[in-house]
Amino acid sequence: MEPSVQKLDVYRIAHDLAIRIHSMTLALPGFERFEEGQQIRRSSKRVSASIVEGHAQRRHKAQYLSYLYRALGSSDESQEHLLLLKKTGSLSDPAVFESLSKSCEELSRKLFRLIHAIEQRYETPRYLEITPVEATESVPDDEDTSG
Repeated sequence: MEPSVQKLDVYRIAHDLAIRIHSMTLALPGFERFEEGQQIRRSSKRVSASIVEGHAQRRHKAQYLSYLYRALGSSDESQEHLLLLKKTGSLSDPAVFESLSKSCEELSRKLFRLIHAIEQRYETPRYLEITPVEATESVPDDEDTSG
């Protein structure tokens, strides 16, 4: 993993949140650890993983944004799983719910801002703007090349 991705706020928040959610799921009732607990662990870990994958593709705007949108979707999914755990009574500690929920909201806001900034300000690197000379340019249209 590139050390530069670890400098991103969104990565650090996502990584920390995934660890905190993982720990929270270990305290869930037995049946929930393998149902909703498994789902929230996967979605929360997918956020930081998508950020890392996108960061590796940052030279290509569309791919970078695609991974960041996936990260945003997974962050929102994690928030939905938290809400379901609270509403079903499986996550009964209100302080844990509030802390994790606020972190999910902060992460989604920061991801949205990062996506917006990339969409507005991203410039394709110069080496990607240069188009190769097409083969048809080297042969005049009126010459017969069939020999």
